[in-house]
Amino acid sequence: MSSLLTQLKNDKEHLWLKEVSSVSLQQSLRDLDKAFTNFFSKRAKYPRFKKKNSRQSVRYTKGGFSIKNSIVTIAKSKEPLKIRWSRRFSGKPSSITISKDSSGRYFVSFLVKEQVDHLPKIDKSVGIDVGVKDVCVTSNGFKSGAPKYLRRYEKQLALKQKELSRKKKGSRNRDKARLRVAKIHSKISDSRNDFNNKLTTMLIRKNQAIAVESLNIKGMIKNHKLAKSIADSSWYDFFRKLEYKSKWYGRNIIEIDKWFPSSKRCNHCGYIKEHLALHERQWICPSCQTSLDRDVNAAKNILTAGLAGLAFGENVRLTAEQSTVS
Repeated sequence: MSSLLTQLKNDKEHLWLKEVSSVSLQQSLRDLDKAFTNFFSKRAKYPRFKKKNSRQSVRYTKGGFSIKNSIVTIAKSKEPLKIRWSRRFSGKPSSITISKDSSGRYFVSFLVKEQVDHLPKIDKSVGIDVGVKDVCVTSNGFKSGAPKYLRRYEKQLALKQKELSRKKKGSRNRDKARLRVAKIHSKISDSRNDFNNKLTTMLIRKNQAIAVESLNIKGMIKNHKLAKSIADSSWYDFFRKLEYKSKWYGRNIIEIDKWFPSSKRCNHCGYIKEHLALHERQWICPSCQTSLDRDVNAAKNILTAGLAGLAFGENVRLTAEQSTVS
């Protein structure tokens, strides 16, 4: 592929390939190689061509860019990039990735190796139960609520999509309408990302160990009655952020079995109610007559099972390098 690229650059019909840095072209071949490696290793689907209106990106390694006094210049570009910095970093970046999302926004990502200090150890643990009404409910009674950003912008999105469907394909008006739809999707995505970042950071800072259920989210989304609400709650992103932040800050994530009856078991006496409908948010234990909040009760049971598993080393996956729970 590398030799074919050299031939293409010398071809009269592909002289435009010389307008960009050879570093970015070589990185594209490396990305293609990685995509096929993942496909043959059954870690991904067959590689597809990128759509012109979807997310686009280009990566520059050393030699393809320079950075000095917060001024970034890329190869084959006479003027530096106009950057509005969202965060600063220390150290020298080994590569940068310039990307453009479907709404027309450009981003620059820097690959920098930095040391993240672990947070001080604290003697606090919490169990978490995720849901549709609240993204997460903790064993100490905290309920995060569910912003439901998709439903919040649903009418506005439907209106813009209707306008898009009426535009002639290939016209400039259709492209403008597509951008309006993409900007609403970007607003929804950014809002979810911000909410999950703040929520997971708060949980990580306040607790040493966090017990969660290992849910089959992909299978649960197949339920058409709950699919939109589950996707809007963004459970996968919530768990993903919780996991990598626990590695950064020296916390533990404890996973319990997904078949554990956390909602049906009374956290006071251990009685298991065989039939508990989804709409029953409060229930009274027939054994000890305790009034139970469905979600808080589930979170308490998840915490108990998680700490027990941690003590005996069963059904637990620690994300920190070593156990930091005393």
